[in-house]
Amino acid sequence: MGGTDAFSAGPAAAGQVEFGPAPPGGLLDVLRMAAVVLDDQGRIALWSPAAEELLGYTAQEALGQYAAQLLVADEHLDVVLGLFTRVMGSGESWAGVFPVRHKDGDMRLLEMRNMRLQDEHGGFYALGLATEQATLRRVERDLALSVRLVDQSPIGLAVLDGELRYVAVNAALERINGVPAAQQIGRPVGGTVPFRDDPAIEGAMRKVLETGAPLVDRQVVGRAPADPESERAWSVSLYRLEDPSGRILGVAASVVDVTDRHQSAMEAERARHRLSLVADASVRIGTTLDLRVTARELADVAVPELADIAAVDVLDSAVQGRREEIPAGGTAVFRALAVSTAHPTPAVRAADPPGEVARYDADRLVTQCVRTGRPVVVPQVGEADLPDIARDDDAAVLLAEAGVHSYLAVPLIARGEVLGALDLKRFRNPLPFDADDVLLASELAARAAVCIDNARWYQQQRDTALTLQRSLLPQQPPPNVTGLEVAARYQPAGAAGEVGGDWYDILPLGGDRTALVVGDVMGSGIKAATAMGQLRTATRTLSALDLDPAQVLRHLDAITIGLESYIATCLYALYDPHQAQCTIATAGHLPPVLMRPGRRPELLELPTGAPLGVGGVAFRAVTVDLDPGDRLVLYTDGLVETRDQDIDVRLDVLLGLLDSPRPGLEETCDRLLESLRPGTGQDDVALLIACVMGD
Repeated sequence: MGGTDAFSAGPAAAGQVEFGPAPPGGLLDVLRMAAVVLDDQGRIALWSPAAEELLGYTAQEALGQYAAQLLVADEHLDVVLGLFTRVMGSGESWAGVFPVRHKDGDMRLLEMRNMRLQDEHGGFYALGLATEQATLRRVERDLALSVRLVDQSPIGLAVLDGELRYVAVNAALERINGVPAAQQIGRPVGGTVPFRDDPAIEGAMRKVLETGAPLVDRQVVGRAPADPESERAWSVSLYRLEDPSGRILGVAASVVDVTDRHQSAMEAERARHRLSLVADASVRIGTTLDLRVTARELADVAVPELADIAAVDVLDSAVQGRREEIPAGGTAVFRALAVSTAHPTPAVRAADPPGEVARYDADRLVTQCVRTGRPVVVPQVGEADLPDIARDDDAAVLLAEAGVHSYLAVPLIARGEVLGALDLKRFRNPLPFDADDVLLASELAARAAVCIDNARWYQQQRDTALTLQRSLLPQQPPPNVTGLEVAARYQPAGAAGEVGGDWYDILPLGGDRTALVVGDVMGSGIKAATAMGQLRTATRTLSALDLDPAQVLRHLDAITIGLESYIATCLYALYDPHQAQCTIATAGHLPPVLMRPGRRPELLELPTGAPLGVGGVAFRAVTVDLDPGDRLVLYTDGLVETRDQDIDVRLDVLLGLLDSPRPGLEETCDRLLESLRPGTGQDDVALLIACVMGD
């Protein structure tokens, strides 16, 4: 048992016995168990090295001595002799604590075991086994404490051998695994733990066994057999077990139920995710004042983080600027604005197409949502719920085909008014809508509703300004223009507040002359459109007075000063077909382009002049000869100005577009707008092209 070669025959399978020499450091070495053999006279016949270490006498000093005389105090001599006689006479063993004299004279309390031995000749000997009482009591105490700690610990504890078979399992781990300890002992760890990633845990055990590096607080999740419906989380720690000599015994594992901590962490993560989504929505929703774009942004934010398909529907009365309360039992008329989905699904065909108007009866859930101003949620959608969700029976069939299993509608409320609803459905996400989803959807809807409200009011303002602007502009060039072919365009800005400042005019005058005018009132909105109308009216009046262009601008400057501090630019050109000349004056306006057949287009060099409304600045006119086929291109700055390019660069682009085969005037207008103003611009544009006709 006390060999020095640290090897074994390998871990035994269940029911087998390990054999082979054991390295030092075992339990007997810890106890320092001494062995002494006495003959039938009480003389010491055998003396172990442990006895020498325990009592101080060498074998030479002890062998042949009467044990009682050497090791026992005089006052205990009779008792010892009586016990010796009894053991030797009857063969009865004796165990107990007895004081024994050390070589240095001190008395040591030893825990002793005495028994009779018999040799092959019938002779008798006495075998004494002894260890210090203090050492034995310490080992017994440690062992008892360890056993009690393991058995009573609320932490699951297990010991596995080198082949990762269970050697010991405490009661707490029995409850976690859901398998009695007796059925686990000798079985491999694989397949017996309830963790979802048990192969990874088994791999971690082998790594700990191989390297000796402990694994601490590895969190795993799974379902305990005792409660298979609930997901639980455990913290697993692993460390390698070694005996005092360093021999590897196996792996110890501790398993702590941390489900509460796991759930708290998951809830905190969900809260962070919600905050992140709300923050993202604040950036992504409301980037423009376009009602449909804003609705689309809301639908896109909701998918797929919150729902698999999202629709934004606004009450038609809200789009038209009317506040309407839906009475109990009344219907709701919606204008569909946006539908977004993360995956192809038949549910898209069940949604109202954006732009269409749909009427929903009182029993529809979305109607209830906008009528009450409260969320409506159906966590588990059944077949009977689909008619209350879908717009009609065909749509209900499509929703069933898509596998819609959970529904949520939240109202869009801004400034105390219900504008519409955000409609959410799940068909791929397996989780039903819960209270957290309702809270998140309501937060998104509240933020988006303000943007939608702003967009609809701006849309109304834009429509009003645009209507006013267009009512003030000529609908088509006058038919009685002598010697000129003309084409004109007005294109409003994309944003509501930018509409209203630009205008053009074509004014037939006496003597077959024609006045060509473009102007731009600084500012936007209805007030700018009104100021533009006043200036246009004044220009038409002044033109009839037979004034030259510089005089017209001087009078317009005086009029503009009285228009609530408005400033405007203007270019006034007076064409006389009999003189084949055009007299032009400008008030801070961009120069016109002169196009002559066979020559490159050029910007006319004119005295710039100050804008109208500055006051006290003289205006000068320049006369240009025009031949048949020559063209003048007049425009406002919205055609060429951008935020990211210099104006000179943009004017070169304009000249390059005009330096090409000469299409008709209408085609030229369209080409310039399409090339220089793709989509919706930040400013409105007035464009006027006049071509001198031949005889």
